[in-house]
Amino acid sequence: MNLIRNFSAEYEDYLHDESRIIGTADTIAFPKTEDEIREIVRYCVNNNIPMTVQGGRTGLTAAAVPEGGQIINFSRMNKITAARYDAEQNAFFLSVQPGLLLAELRKVIDNKSFDISKWDEQSRDALTYFSAGKWTFSPDPTETSAAIGGIIGCNASGARSFYFGAVRPYVEALRIVLADGDLLEIRRGENFANGRSFSLTTVSGHTISGQLPTYQMPVTKNAAGYYIADDMDLIDLFIGSEGTLGIISAAELRLIPTAPVVWGISSFFNDEKTALRFVRALRQEQLPGIADIFKQRPVAIEFFNHSALALLKEQKQHNPAFSQIQEIKEGSNCAVFTEFHSENEEYMWQLLRDLLRLREQLGEKEDNTWVATNSRDMEKLLFFRHAVPECVNMLIDLRRQSDASIRKLGTDMAVPDDYLDAAMEMYNSDLLANQLDFAIWGHIGNNHLHVNILPRNAEDFRRGKELYGQWAGKVTFWGGTVSAEHGIGKFKKAFLLIMYGEKNIAQMRDLKKLFDPLMLINRGNIFSEQ
Repeated sequence: MNLIRNFSAEYEDYLHDESRIIGTADTIAFPKTEDEIREIVRYCVNNNIPMTVQGGRTGLTAAAVPEGGQIINFSRMNKITAARYDAEQNAFFLSVQPGLLLAELRKVIDNKSFDISKWDEQSRDALTYFSAGKWTFSPDPTETSAAIGGIIGCNASGARSFYFGAVRPYVEALRIVLADGDLLEIRRGENFANGRSFSLTTVSGHTISGQLPTYQMPVTKNAAGYYIADDMDLIDLFIGSEGTLGIISAAELRLIPTAPVVWGISSFFNDEKTALRFVRALRQEQLPGIADIFKQRPVAIEFFNHSALALLKEQKQHNPAFSQIQEIKEGSNCAVFTEFHSENEEYMWQLLRDLLRLREQLGEKEDNTWVATNSRDMEKLLFFRHAVPECVNMLIDLRRQSDASIRKLGTDMAVPDDYLDAAMEMYNSDLLANQLDFAIWGHIGNNHLHVNILPRNAEDFRRGKELYGQWAGKVTFWGGTVSAEHGIGKFKKAFLLIMYGEKNIAQMRDLKKLFDPLMLINRGNIFSEQ
């Protein structure tokens, strides 16, 4: 088959993603069209060959790491193919291929630099509305080299999900190649479950019917397992399914108008407990002794603990690549980054005054804040935010030179609002008791923190894995999730079992078999085939 190439040394880079796990493959293909995807899938199914679908390979859970068989890489399906404008919703929609990178999508949107040479007349007419305004694709995954197919596959989110939510509500339609090569077209608002029963009709007229799993999802931000709810819109079943039910060949994305004024504020605190109270006040929770003075919900609330700040200070001192980071005052224990959007600057200045008054009420008398009021300064604050995981990865890569068996252990858990303080206490006390090196940062507005255990040797790695499992059980007991944005992939299946139990995992497996009877598409993701 001309589309499929035997695997050789020139393709070795496709054996891993950012999980640092290395897989194996027998063949690889780079389809350029939906018809080519269908041809590859039919060939694999007819020959009982498992398939691993790849986009930008930026995932942290080994979802794109092949376990033998066929790689289907979407790097050559990276076009924006159509556009439309909905006046009633004041929303602009783009149809895209799954290999389009988030960075490229943002660049085209910001510069209004669409390649319309193959667009139909209706799509070209829609650009009239686009040119008259300023638009954005609001989901904000940290890794901008992620591909749209992967972003949809794990229902990715990011810092701005505190306000805008994850990617799910911004996916309007999908085209999906199923395991028999048939196509499923599904549009938001058109296909719903009846309780937990569902039925979908493919493009060829084939009907797929069955029962959805019976479990109840956590009320937190969540990307663990299949999205399931009574009477659900069935497009949501495929968003976050990590490519296990079918292969996304096209997606229509919703853009929304961009706020004209965007500010970022980094607030530093002398102790962590004060920072947590600050976060609660920003979320407009009622706190004893604190006047209800903050009325504006931030777009993002991000947290960096003392060890994350220490890593940044170290790199700023010794690595020229981090020289643009601003000086962090001595005594700063942790930081909270907030982002605000508004229609005018006058309102922003009032927000800043309110935020500083809130700090005073919390006992932080000194004004230890960085304020970004323009795009240049915002870039500095965003560089600060994104530099933390980069520093951690550099440290682990250095330590792996001495012991290749270790790797970073990064959590992706979220808890309900009432358990934020308890979760932080659990993480800190357990890590200190086990004398482990660590850094904590992440999306604290959603109680979603990335606890990064940084092993120095194999014993640290062993104890870190044990802690991770213990935390998964406790977070699940509190009503939280073991994965809030990165999905399960192949790396976190044991944690999903802790969260849902074997009965519910079996129901997920049965659901997959309705769409993929031989369990070949993205085999090994979310759960094992047996």
